[in-house]
Amino acid sequence: MPTLDDEQDAKPMSEPNAFLEEALFKARTILLTGGIDDKQARRVCERLLALGSDSDKPILLVISSPGGHVESGDMIHDMIKFVDAPVKVLGSGWVASAGALIYAAAKKENRYSLPNTRFLLHEPRGGFGGQASDIDIQVREIVRMRERLNKIFAAATGQPFEKIKADTDRDYWMSAEEAVEYGLVGKIVTSKKEIT
Repeated sequence: MPTLDDEQDAKPMSEPNAFLEEALFKARTILLTGGIDDKQARRVCERLLALGSDSDKPILLVISSPGGHVESGDMIHDMIKFVDAPVKVLGSGWVASAGALIYAAAKKENRYSLPNTRFLLHEPRGGFGGQASDIDIQVREIVRMRERLNKIFAAATGQPFEKIKADTDRDYWMSAEEAVEYGLVGKIVTSKKEIT
């Protein structure tokens, strides 16, 4: 399965206790930390749907992730756009790979970063196996996926498609300041009250 992940073994944190869950729900905050897989995507999407049905007040999604499975990132990316409540994202630590795909789902004015966050864009990665015809199918699919992801990042950042394509040919790391210049981050913040 294709991944956008440098850390194949990264696992999401264990579920928080009931007190923390309730406090985060009341604060309309979701934490996405660790690797992005189907379990993490389900957990985040459940919370987005629950908070979205509870109120149309903004939801804050805090992201610190090395990335993970593209399809799991797609699920969260699409759900951010699907719920009626506006979703604001806050990058913390690192927002890499599929984490950046999720981050880019929010409107630019709703994309925040803490000062020391690093961002990584790159092409999807995957291991191929099987018969030659199966490998050919997998290669065609990853090329289509790359085109689709590059279009998403071009739309989110305002960068030309060809620049995104060239930049994601290899690992493209950015500091928070560089990510603002690139158009990925809307604003660097140092306190919650700066998130409007």
